[in-house]
Amino acid sequence: MDLASVYRAEYGRCVATLTRLLGDLHLAEEAVQDAFATAVQKWQTLPPNPGAWIVTTARNRAVDRLRRETTREARHAEALLLHQQDEPQEVGPVRDDQLRLIFTCCHPALAPDARTALTLRLLGGLDVPEIARAYLIQEATVAQRIVRAKKKIRDAGIPYRVPAEHELPDRLPPVLTVLYLMFNEGYTTTAGPLIRTDLCTEAIRLARELAALMPDEPEVLGLLALLLLTEARRPARLGPAGDLVPLADQDRSLWDRTLIAEGHDLVRRCLRRNRPGPYQIQAAIGAVHTDGAATDWRQVLALYDQLFALVPTPIVALNRAVAVAEVHGPAEALAALAEIDIPGYHRLPATRAELLARLGRVTASRAAYDEAIALATNDTERTHLERRRTELTRTRRTA
Repeated sequence: MDLASVYRAEYGRCVATLTRLLGDLHLAEEAVQDAFATAVQKWQTLPPNPGAWIVTTARNRAVDRLRRETTREARHAEALLLHQQDEPQEVGPVRDDQLRLIFTCCHPALAPDARTALTLRLLGGLDVPEIARAYLIQEATVAQRIVRAKKKIRDAGIPYRVPAEHELPDRLPPVLTVLYLMFNEGYTTTAGPLIRTDLCTEAIRLARELAALMPDEPEVLGLLALLLLTEARRPARLGPAGDLVPLADQDRSLWDRTLIAEGHDLVRRCLRRNRPGPYQIQAAIGAVHTDGAATDWRQVLALYDQLFALVPTPIVALNRAVAVAEVHGPAEALAALAEIDIPGYHRLPATRAELLARLGRVTASRAAYDEAIALATNDTERTHLERRRTELTRTRRTA
């Protein structure tokens, strides 16, 4: 593991811990950034516990900064920090530092889009381009949202505190969104290798904490089930040479049966509650994919119809079109794609290319693959698309 890997793995944990110790999000983030800058200069080899080193160094940096301040508030903060125990007793329903910080960033005083962007930055350690990809929006827009959120926290004096029990349900939707997007970025990264295992693992860990905190919330259980059922397929996503293996071609014997069993059990618990929501429906789709030797695409399509009725987004429409192709054929799916517009999203032209190839329209398929390749930012996905495009030249069919 190198320093860059440590930064990605430990940044969110360190900011969360320092925020609890300092009671100041902005100061905590600056102290952690200073500590990593110091690590660049001092680390010849990685220390045994890099995260603890960063927290200790960041805390010392914060004390030094407070000592340079002359205000009464700064002196009080310094005294409080110096006399704190290393692991002070936490109070309230949320006992995980990072989960607490997620709820704090999801304060209702912040705009919904700003909450999610800020939390992905602080907890997931995601950069602005990665968050922009998750939102399918411009990088400048994401940067502005993060700046506005931090300013709002500072100007409004939003405290770092554990939400009361009655406040938790209102804070839940953006928290679920954050964990969902964090996992997705780990499962298919914006750039570089296909998978960031640390993000997937952390998103699942936090989802488990949330499920333990709110066991009667079916959407929490649905999200956890969705993440587990998706993670279960990860061992089969890459071939021996590191190439991407589509779902239809994966070796199902490589799937994690323990995670699948747990995910299916959670889906059944959700069904008994009879309060369907988007994450539960997506989890049910994951359950169908992992049930038996082949996917029941008619059932998947029916579930996508339900999901689209609740969440009529272009992404859901695109995924539904894939199911349409399996049930009703590529021509009907291609017609459905014509109604979808997702600027900058490579999977839309990639799906179109695949459907065109199945219809024998090679020239049009090649053009769609060119568009998808130009938009793809992940190395593994781009290589996969390039290989699929090359395979078109082996057929004698023409548009």
